[in-house]
Amino acid sequence: MLALIEAAGWPIWPLIIASVMALAIIFERSYSLRQVRVLPANLLDQALANLRQHGPNPDVLRALAEGSPLGRVLAAGIRNVNASREVMRESLEEAGRVAAHELERYLLALGTIASVAPLMGLLGTVVGMVEIFGSQSPTGGNPAMLAHGISVALYNTAFGLIVAIPSMIFYRYFRGRVDTYLVEMEQQAIRLVEIAHGDRK
Repeated sequence: MLALIEAAGWPIWPLIIASVMALAIIFERSYSLRQVRVLPANLLDQALANLRQHGPNPDVLRALAEGSPLGRVLAAGIRNVNASREVMRESLEEAGRVAAHELERYLLALGTIASVAPLMGLLGTVVGMVEIFGSQSPTGGNPAMLAHGISVALYNTAFGLIVAIPSMIFYRYFRGRVDTYLVEMEQQAIRLVEIAHGDRK
């Protein structure tokens, strides 16, 4: 591994840092965006059952809000269950925006890494080409410098793509998962409003 880094030259270091950051984001988001953490099963039914039994109890609502992003949205609506439909809907929308921001955390950074990694690889390619041309002289070329320039150019190009491709795949995957969660949260919030105001049982 050290031999590969030496052959690739200094332009490989930003790519290594980017790859470590991308891996950290991918592992963190894979854990945080599991359905059981975002949309626990039957959470709305449980929240409604608690509401019927205990009313808008602050302790129950606090536990609901701390459990998941969906729980925070539902807790915001239940706190305003005795208000008008408009006030309840506004509280749900505000909590939904906060939940969406939380679900999208680090995704912009992952998308940026996916976009920039090929450019960093291209920078390494340019540096390698400069070394290749620098190895040429009127009296002949330096084979060692020529070989090093070629290795810098090729290794950085390849490593830039190795970092960018998985980063883009996971960015798109997480983006789609977040969008699905937000649609489901919106549907459950609408259902809560309709049940609270007697439009649905």
